[in-house]
Amino acid sequence: MATSAPLSTDLSSPEAVPYFLWDEPMTVAEFRRRLAEASPPERDRLLGKLLREARDPDVWLFVSLAEVRAAWPRVSRHLGRRRPFWEFLLDAWARQESASGPR
Repeated sequence: MATSAPLSTDLSSPEAVPYFLWDEPMTVAEFRRRLAEASPPERDRLLGKLLREARDPDVWLFVSLAEVRAAWPRVSRHLGRRRPFWEFLLDAWARQESASGPR
């Protein structure tokens, strides 16, 4: 659902259009629905857009670390210049988890 509403950083409002969807405007509610219901290739594309365009703390409002890790082999190609940033974070978290041992 395209909308002409201004872009917003208020990601708690279902009717807000997230700033990171500047080139494909949809509301927070529509983005959540599409992430949940889209075909696997479309979900990977949307997840890639989220990782590429959103500020990293905002990513976790929409997906979990486990979801990102599971989709990484398919999503990483969508990240462009942000790919090294996410590789660094995922690798650092994996090292930290292995250093802390099983819980």
